[in-house]
Amino acid sequence: MKDFASLLLLLSAFLCGAELQTQAQQAAAPAPSSPASTSTPWWKNAVIYEIYPRSFQDSNGDGIGDLNGITSRLDYLQKLGVDAIWLTPIYPSPQVDFGYDISNYEAIDAQYGTMADFDRLVAEARKRNIGIIMDLVLNHTSDKDPWFEQSASSRTNPKADWYMWRDPKMVDGQRQPPNNWISDFGGSAWQWDPARRQYYYHEFYVQQPDLNWSNPQVRQAMFDVARFWIHRGAAGFRLDAITSLFEDPQDRDEPYVLGPDGQPRIDAYGDKEVTNIYTDNLPEEHDVLRELRQASEAAGAHRVVLIGETYLRSINDLRKMYGANNDELQLPMDMQVGFINRFDVALFRQRIDEAETGLDGDEPLFVFDNHDNPRWDRYQKDAAGAPAFGYGPHHDDIGRVIATVLFASHDTAMMYYGDEIGMVTTPPARKADVRDPIGIKGWPKEKGRDGERTPMQWNAGPDAGFSSAGVNTWLPIPASYKTSNVAAEERDPESMLHWYRQLIALKKNDPALHEGEEIMLNTADDHVFSWLRKTANGEAVIVACNFTAQPQTVSFDLSAQGVSRTGLKTLMKTPGAPEPHSIASVELGPYGVYIGQVR
Repeated sequence: MKDFASLLLLLSAFLCGAELQTQAQQAAAPAPSSPASTSTPWWKNAVIYEIYPRSFQDSNGDGIGDLNGITSRLDYLQKLGVDAIWLTPIYPSPQVDFGYDISNYEAIDAQYGTMADFDRLVAEARKRNIGIIMDLVLNHTSDKDPWFEQSASSRTNPKADWYMWRDPKMVDGQRQPPNNWISDFGGSAWQWDPARRQYYYHEFYVQQPDLNWSNPQVRQAMFDVARFWIHRGAAGFRLDAITSLFEDPQDRDEPYVLGPDGQPRIDAYGDKEVTNIYTDNLPEEHDVLRELRQASEAAGAHRVVLIGETYLRSINDLRKMYGANNDELQLPMDMQVGFINRFDVALFRQRIDEAETGLDGDEPLFVFDNHDNPRWDRYQKDAAGAPAFGYGPHHDDIGRVIATVLFASHDTAMMYYGDEIGMVTTPPARKADVRDPIGIKGWPKEKGRDGERTPMQWNAGPDAGFSSAGVNTWLPIPASYKTSNVAAEERDPESMLHWYRQLIALKKNDPALHEGEEIMLNTADDHVFSWLRKTANGEAVIVACNFTAQPQTVSFDLSAQGVSRTGLKTLMKTPGAPEPHSIASVELGPYGVYIGQVR
């Protein structure tokens, strides 16, 4: 029996070692779209597709999207041309902020599935050269996270200093918050805790206490989280609220944002607006980003990408996020282009030119849509200049313009689920229908983010193919699903879906659009935004987008760019538009697009 037991131990050790070796081999495998023979990072010129898991595909009939639902749609995403999927948080959570209040960073919330489901998603995605990017929330946790529960239990707990605790300010014998900082979601950013008899800081909801990133133990704990998911096959991380990690150590009051009358402006929640100069984009964040980059590269063999949620004030601020030695973020989000939110040719030209020339050669990441902002139909305007959500008279034409700017620029492109079929923002009509706490608190000025989070529209059948027939889905499915859905657009060669597929294919396969530099053209034109993509060996493509509702005719002289050819071969154009034969005359209809190879 002794010998048999020894044999079992040896066999167990051998199997364990083999399993560990397999896991290590999987972790070291090349990332999606990154053959071992090339030194180009897989995320260069990539298309990253954001999925809001609750709303993509429900596989078990509970009305909430899940991981197995995403896995079932991987063939669709592969056909679209996606290189990676960014999943908004799928960790265990009380769901106060629909997953951005995390209570366990190393597990899967049961409503989305199991860890085995996640592993299967990673494996099936990898077969299709699609990476899985996790949403890593570093700024705060849930107040139900054991870390916070321990921190709040006493001032002597080992985790007492893991969060931002402050003593009250006493005014006329009354307890008050330490300063005037306000939450992004309304009200004071300080919450009194009777057990510790201190305030804790929360930039977002009360249930989302901010971590203390000056504590080395917090850093190591979060870096361990990153390592955990890298070893499970994550291709990278989108870093939520990454510019918010640090606050002014002196706790100084924020200056108020003043209106034309010299008085503080009032926001949708009734608070006086502040500038956030003491709570956002402080220099200490760069130390954390360098350390996280080192940790992720050590764990992932340089195949892991770090993407930053970076709402910044200038191109100079954006450039700093890459790191002085390219040792911080590979892809900070450039929100200064996609969120211009109006068709201003001069501003688009300036912002994109800044991104192409002002980042020291680093790859810009352009973004037009996400789960926190209305969809691209916000570019439609009513008579007063306000967003006209829904299907306006030029909806599809405007969508083609936005997609062209996103995919025909020299960039990595990030898109949002449903963009490719022209899904529209559908805000709740009544406060009683609002699910997002922002909308509940800020109604009617702030209607929340439900409108951009509605379920994916797959077909014209029951529940739009998102869930089982008759299920009460977590958000209502807009009536638009009957005509705007994947199945219908598959059959229509002039649909938005086909436009996206063709554009993405050009981005990947046309040499000029794949790797060529980007040069602004006709820079005095305030109606048509146009640019040249040109390779070192002379391949050239012109792109022209009419930013107006009136027809425009444009001509180009490319001699200053070293291009003597004048003929054109059409690569893509708005359906029904005339075929140009020379760069001397290109006709564009209202919000028309033309992409042509110069020959």
